Amino acid sequence: MKVIEVLGSALLQLLILVTFSNSETPLCRQIGDPEIPQLYKDGDIVLGGIFYFHSSWKNREELYKQNLNFREFQFAQTMRFAIEEINNSTDLLPGVTLGYNIYDTCGSIPRSIKVALALNNNSENRSSNPEMPCTRPLQVQAIVGETSSSPSTAIGTLIGPFQIPLISHFATCACLSDKTKYPSFLRTIPSDYFQSRALAQIVKHFGWTWVGAVRTNDDYGNNGMAIFTEIAEQLGICLEYSVSFFRTDPTEKIQKVIKTIQTSTSKVIIAFVSHLDMDVLIHELSNYNLTGYQWVGSESWIFDSQIALVDKNHILDGAIGVSIPDTYVSGLREFILDVMPLKSLNNELYTEFWETLFSCKFKQSKPAENDRECTGYENLTGVENSFTDMSLMPIFNNVYKGVYAVAHALHNILRCEKTCNKNVRLDPFTILQQIKKTNFRTKEGEEVYFNEDGDPAAKYEVINWQRRENGFVEFVTVGIYDASLPFDKQLKLQNKSLIWAQSSTQVPVSVCSEKCPKGTRKVLQKGKPVCCHDCIRCGEGEISNITDAVICVRCSLESWSNERRDACIKKKAVFLSYDEIMGILLATAALFGMSITAIVTVIFYRNRKTPLVRANNSELSFLLLFSLTLCFLCSLTFIGQPSKWSCMLRHTAFGITFVLCLSCVLGKTMVVLMAFKATLPGRNLMQWFGPTQQRLSVLGFTLVQVIICILWLAISPPFPSKNFKEFKQKIILECALGSAVGFWSVLGYIGLLALLCFILAFLARKLPDNFNEAKFITFSMLIFCAVWITFIPAYISSPGNFSVAVEIFAILASTFGLLICIFIPKCYIMLLKPEKNTKKNMMGKGPQKSL
Repeated sequence: MKVIEVLGSALLQLLILVTFSNSETPLCRQIGDPEIPQLYKDGDIVLGGIFYFHSSWKNREELYKQNLNFREFQFAQTMRFAIEEINNSTDLLPGVTLGYNIYDTCGSIPRSIKVALALNNNSENRSSNPEMPCTRPLQVQAIVGETSSSPSTAIGTLIGPFQIPLISHFATCACLSDKTKYPSFLRTIPSDYFQSRALAQIVKHFGWTWVGAVRTNDDYGNNGMAIFTEIAEQLGICLEYSVSFFRTDPTEKIQKVIKTIQTSTSKVIIAFVSHLDMDVLIHELSNYNLTGYQWVGSESWIFDSQIALVDKNHILDGAIGVSIPDTYVSGLREFILDVMPLKSLNNELYTEFWETLFSCKFKQSKPAENDRECTGYENLTGVENSFTDMSLMPIFNNVYKGVYAVAHALHNILRCEKTCNKNVRLDPFTILQQIKKTNFRTKEGEEVYFNEDGDPAAKYEVINWQRRENGFVEFVTVGIYDASLPFDKQLKLQNKSLIWAQSSTQVPVSVCSEKCPKGTRKVLQKGKPVCCHDCIRCGEGEISNITDAVICVRCSLESWSNERRDACIKKKAVFLSYDEIMGILLATAALFGMSITAIVTVIFYRNRKTPLVRANNSELSFLLLFSLTLCFLCSLTFIGQPSKWSCMLRHTAFGITFVLCLSCVLGKTMVVLMAFKATLPGRNLMQWFGPTQQRLSVLGFTLVQVIICILWLAISPPFPSKNFKEFKQKIILECALGSAVGFWSVLGYIGLLALLCFILAFLARKLPDNFNEAKFITFSMLIFCAVWITFIPAYISSPGNFSVAVEIFAILASTFGLLICIFIPKCYIMLLKPEKNTKKNMMGKGPQKSL
């Protein structure tokens, strides 16, 4: 609020000045004490300079000799160096001399505004004339400074409407790129928009998803951290905390920041802090010995050697961050360190500078008893302090480029060739537009230009703090960041060994939750940031083959998840094969039945002329044995991998062979009935059911089944299919029925014939023959019906290839039932009781009872 009030007051003063300038007596009178520049030099064209040589000030006449800032003094020296170099040049602005008015803001925003007003008006601080016309020209044509962002925003707001160019060398706040608010602001250092993105990519590169954030509570820190937070969220990085402070805050507030760090679980701290605030924070952190944290720093402090010297407790060891690319300006170091010419200025600032630099006192300064007296001829031999430290050469270069940008713009406006046209009237707007268009190379070959936002190209070096054995920190360049490249190629780290916190060579880990391994998925923890999650194992049939998977992917129908749930493996295709035990047993049973049938056939053939064979219709017996052999063979078609032809063959062969078998049994039953009825007086039924009729009946019954099977195959035949439902980890290869009506019609017809055979055999079971075949047919039909009645529910409920085994078992059981019940008793008589195989015994006239 104080800044806003001061800024409002300043604008009000300007408004009053403009009002009086349009009055009848356009005279302006100085109100208040004049603002005197700390460094000045006359010239044809004067440039303004704004730096803060002191970190605090008092609005009174006394000198404010405290907290002299050698760093800002170096910046001012760089500006002087650039101007001297331009004035001595014959190529740039020939015949035109540049002067300067450099002011000290003491790190105060209100004072920065006051200085800007002084530069905006043609101050007559060195003139005895108290009154001058208000329409006088501007004192300066461009301003170099300020170092910090917050003062730059205040100055930019103030001088923006007047289009006076303000070129900063170290104000990085992205807010200053807004040309609607700061139309005359330019800078030779990239915007924090790119720095924040670079820091976010560094954090992402090393896998740090759970970080803390500390920032300076000003435009620089707040805007920079806001951009970092936005990019970090896009990259999946979470902030556990974000705290701010300012160097003038009470100790209690800074201790509260430290308490937040102590109680946090994150091990990485993003510090978007100015170097002055970092100095305060380090001193406080040292009191708590708060080591072991990985610091990621902004360019304001990360390459500042003075910060490294202050860090006595190795709190910042292993810090990593982005800095301005290292550079060199020839002649600048020598100019800065050549302090002898400075005493000739006889300036209060230089007096203070000299006494602070050499730790001495001039006579007029009333030295204390222990103070060494200054001679004015001291040299820097053996002096080591922030003034002799040239590590900030990249920032010096930014000041240097800012002065040269103004010079090149003036060179073009004045149409300089061998000489410059001094008659051209200069105005800030023209200079501003020309600076925006300027594009030149420095003597070191560096290209200088500004984009539409007044910013230079964004390129940084990634540096790592590596403490050496002698205790000094070396800033090692470990990578580069180039914002002009595609996003995925902007950050490029070199193949160099990095040193982390506590001199570790292992990359620190800072996550809220460990990465979810393959085979699991992330489930967010309720009420916590997205970086905090639990890992849930994927369900059956689902996989995740990447770490930190959000969802599990379901496998295709023909595949299934492995035990680790990180890959889909092809399901095993299973069917009743000859390689498994069940298939071998069923095939063996079928072959065994065929063998028994063949043996019975041989026995019947060898005894074909005996009364027993002849009396039981040998033709139908041999046809029945043939059909039983086909039934055993039919069961083998159900074993093996289903195919189009095997599916059609197995069901139709089963239906036709069983009908053929039952037709023969039905014929034999009818022959028994007719033979008995034919022996009754007055009846001769056998003439109506002789061999021809028997053959026709068998053919007719079988033909009906053939027709049913043909219709089934024509309309919707059985086909091979894959069953995915029965077993999760297997594919059942089976034969789909096609038409269920066709399948159940085949079974129903077989059941109808079996029921008819059973009824007729049951009616003939008590005929008086010694060897009544109807009894055995009745037994066989009982077995047959029992098997197939049991088959239906077992077939429906059996899973997968077990249903095929049930069907084969039903076929074999019913076939064995017919073979054993009908033929084995006869074979027993023919082989073991041949004396009963006589016509007399068949007629019931023998001495023995029937079986």
